[in-house]
Amino acid sequence: MPATMTNNESEKLITVTNPATGEIAGTAKLCDADDTKAAIEKAYAAYQKWSAVSSNRRAAILFKTAELVRRNQDELARLLTTEQGKILPEAKNEVQGFAAVYEFYASITGTALTGDALPKSDYGYAFTRREPIGVCGAIIPWNMPVLIMAWKTAPAIAAGNPIVLKPSAKTPLTALAIAALAKEAGMPDGVLEIVTGRGETVGRALAESRELASLSFTGSVATGKEVEKLSCGTGKRLIMELGGSDPMVVCADADLDKAVAGAVSGRFYNCGQTCTAIKRLFVADDIADEFTARLKAETEKITVGNGILKGIRMGPLNSREGLAGIESALERRGTGEVVSGGERLTEGAFGAGNFFKPTIVLNPDEKSPLLNEEIFGPILPVVSVDSLESAIEYANRTPFGLGASVWTKSLRNSYTFAENIDAGIVWVNRHLKIPPEVPFGGEKASGYGRENGLDALKHYTREKTVIISP
Repeated sequence: MPATMTNNESEKLITVTNPATGEIAGTAKLCDADDTKAAIEKAYAAYQKWSAVSSNRRAAILFKTAELVRRNQDELARLLTTEQGKILPEAKNEVQGFAAVYEFYASITGTALTGDALPKSDYGYAFTRREPIGVCGAIIPWNMPVLIMAWKTAPAIAAGNPIVLKPSAKTPLTALAIAALAKEAGMPDGVLEIVTGRGETVGRALAESRELASLSFTGSVATGKEVEKLSCGTGKRLIMELGGSDPMVVCADADLDKAVAGAVSGRFYNCGQTCTAIKRLFVADDIADEFTARLKAETEKITVGNGILKGIRMGPLNSREGLAGIESALERRGTGEVVSGGERLTEGAFGAGNFFKPTIVLNPDEKSPLLNEEIFGPILPVVSVDSLESAIEYANRTPFGLGASVWTKSLRNSYTFAENIDAGIVWVNRHLKIPPEVPFGGEKASGYGRENGLDALKHYTREKTVIISP
């Protein structure tokens, strides 16, 4: 049974299936455009009261939500694993990440939403103030549904705005469970509205709405362009996070143990289904053979299976479509040599799920889809390069610009890479981890706008200037 959502027309339900077993994980309401409009109206009705609530009270509700999420983290993690497929430790880490984001915005709400006092002039006294912008919307993907839910809802709510959230139809269950905990924490009706349904109905309604002040979207480039087109002329602010093809560059002076471990975790975390996953690896010629041998050995230690079981290090892909997509990319790779993995797992219990072996491909040609498309699965292409400058030039040969990392002991190499790579976030000697305090977003086809940090909080406020004449 394909691990995708299906529609029970008689009951108007989304049926979510477990990517590891094909069994039913749960159901959610199949909402439509009218349901979306009703949610926006409910949020609008809540706006006047919520925007007037003190920052201390808003912070208290955010803190309480985070507390309840942490208290229920084991149950939430199991639910997330069941509907999304990632291994249980990764699911638990993501749930804890949700709580950390809510705690961060709760901690800064009272101090970060302040304006500026301006020098007295001939016009009189002037100051600025930060105010909520209104009802906001968000559309989130299936790959990191809990963490991205936090990224989009926490700053909006902290700033005094209600928000209408559309989770992916493949992974609505954990979002609904967290929303129930937020209500238990004291979140007023209408402040956090969840609308479960398809992109062509619910997503379209959010994009076309003229009542929303902002819409934050995370998803594919193609869908993002459609959201932009539908939002045109509505006057809403947009944040667009459209995926990436992150390069990792390993210099000759790198700590190979750390670099190999970073490559394995950075690529095969969440079965390679992460926007900021390492999707292209460039290694200095001098160390390429040794690095590749170590990488191959560590990759072949990864145990694949149902993420709910102990000892499993990589779960299934989320859907049959995703599985077919990486198989197609591998078949079209060109001259690259598959040195590890490269095939679907189908025997025994694997047959009901979407399992694929962690795969390494050496030196695919420059036109290979492995180097030019966003490959959302456990395939890592490795390319040897003769210099850092060559690696940077090669890495920038893509429409994407989300994240990138360099592994080196040299400050000069670090600065050279950071200054010349096309990316919204650059790591040195690590990859993938993004704390809530730092802004996150991409360049080029990877989108625009920033989530996390003060940047997100400012996005959800408007600056008003007040001039008082004597």
